[in-house]
Amino acid sequence: MEVTITNYGAAITAMKVPDRKGNFGDVVLGFNTLAEYVKNPRYFGAIVGRYANRIARGAFSLNGTTYHLTPNNGPNHLHGGNKGFDKVVWDAQEETGQGDAQLRLNYESADGEEGYPANLRAAVTYTLFSNNELRIDYRATTDRDTIVNLTNHSYFNLAGRNTILTHELMINADRFTPVTEDLIPTGEIKEVRDSPMDFTRSLPIGARITEQYDQLTFTGGYDHNFVLTKSDGSLRLAARVYESTSGRILEVLTTQPGIQFYSGNFLEGSFAGKGGTVYKKYAGFCLEPQHYPDSPNHPAFPTIVLRPGEEYSQTSIFRFSAE
Repeated sequence: MEVTITNYGAAITAMKVPDRKGNFGDVVLGFNTLAEYVKNPRYFGAIVGRYANRIARGAFSLNGTTYHLTPNNGPNHLHGGNKGFDKVVWDAQEETGQGDAQLRLNYESADGEEGYPANLRAAVTYTLFSNNELRIDYRATTDRDTIVNLTNHSYFNLAGRNTILTHELMINADRFTPVTEDLIPTGEIKEVRDSPMDFTRSLPIGARITEQYDQLTFTGGYDHNFVLTKSDGSLRLAARVYESTSGRILEVLTTQPGIQFYSGNFLEGSFAGKGGTVYKKYAGFCLEPQHYPDSPNHPAFPTIVLRPGEEYSQTSIFRFSAE
């Protein structure tokens, strides 16, 4: 397989993998030029941070101090704000050693950037292996207490065309975090059983996406954090997707406690991407390994606080095959 990465947003811009006949196809959404990435910031392939996902009302408290972040999603803070990690230039350097190709990208986020406390040093390393695995290692250190939650926001379409509604998805999670109408977690951790949120066995993404169920009505599809089963910080299978026309399979492994499944509900066909393709609703899906949304405001959720002397460290793998 072949992966193309830009230091703007540390983003994956292309990912070419073989189908069952050995024919290569690009399975991620994106643009042809840097100017288009700047003009249409849809997080295509980018590393998002300093905090991936939403923080309610753009505010959280840490050590008795309330911090106010940039609101950029209605009243809420999303994916790091107006100028998150997806909209900055990272320092890129080729690495040698592990894997067949390796690229390390570094970014120093200053104290007060988008409202976050502390100076944060972040590093993301992409490693491509000959067995068609792309490994992403995330690291971060800080000079005082702060919060951090990083992920990759690639949109996948394993057929390379049309919608992703017939892709068959399994998520290794029997619970999820329900949201309010503005997509902020209620704080509840709910069973997926007997609901359209149940992907514990492989089902087409579109099988139940139009059901009259409040969580789907709020979002126009799926845009939810799933609580991964037996989350203990070890690397394990989080999700598997199969596309029948190409035979392509994507497996996502992670050390993170959750994974955000997003079905491309807010793609509305207002712009064209690579090859002039107009990205309409459900043109791609995201599987974003992460901590839970709005965790700073929910003490019962796994902690996202990083302190001096500690290292934020997590790993995700996108593994491809075909049958």
